Amino acid sequence: MGIKYLHTMVRVADLEKSVEFYKLLGLKERRRSENEKGRFTLVFLCPPDQDDGTADVELTYNWDGDDGLPSDSRHFGHLAYTVPDIYAMCGALQAAGVTINRPPRDGHMAFVRSPDNISIELLQQGDALPPQEPWASMENVGHW
Repeated sequence: MGIKYLHTMVRVADLEKSVEFYKLLGLKERRRSENEKGRFTLVFLCPPDQDDGTADVELTYNWDGDDGLPSDSRHFGHLAYTVPDIYAMCGALQAAGVTINRPPRDGHMAFVRSPDNISIELLQQGDALPPQEPWASMENVGHW
């Protein structure tokens, strides 16, 4: 038997705020477990049509905090998802108060950050959409 992808784990500081962010992206909660002895909660989220455990993001919330762990998650890289309409997704995220760090100027790619500073790459499914305002002239914000 060969290697098999399971999930990507990210630590979160505010579990419910993070769950809501990933739900804005269109993910759904697949399962949740609380470990009283270890004092942590795990929440597994996935795209609605991939609830077989093959495309999970595991949010790990340590009840007593994460003192001593790196505060900037840049070493992690990013999570990537395709979306049916990148402009609609970025518009919905922006309306919910999410900063669009790299706007979809090209109709193909955008980057946002989760409440825990995790970079999320959004890619247009299929061909890039024609450039559209306000995205085409929007500047980058911060880094991703």
